[in-house]
Amino acid sequence: MERVVGIGGYFLRAADPVALGAWYRDCLGLDADENGLWRQEAGPTVFAPFESETDYFGSRAQQTMLNFRVRDLDAMLAQLRAKGADVAEETQEMEGVGRFAWVTDPEGNRIELWQPA
Repeated sequence: MERVVGIGGYFLRAADPVALGAWYRDCLGLDADENGLWRQEAGPTVFAPFESETDYFGSRAQQTMLNFRVRDLDAMLAQLRAKGADVAEETQEMEGVGRFAWVTDPEGNRIELWQPA
């Protein structure tokens, strides 16, 4: 059986794609080139379908949620707050998995940040 070997891209609609791209670069440090190519660090990726009625993604209108791995969750949250980003107060820890927090981008998309254990 042929298998997928990784995530090749994540695409989202935006009212202002240039501004949203700049937010991801300036707030999260996502240093994609002019074609959107981003060389990410190797590491684990979770693929997990959720129940259709979940509130985990924030708005029920949001069908997917992007999760970014981070090295230092506390430093990333401080950076986001300093830039005025909409950061949820709650954090969560799952033993053996890591720590989680959430930020909402300027277009209203809830993003999960994950510091693996």
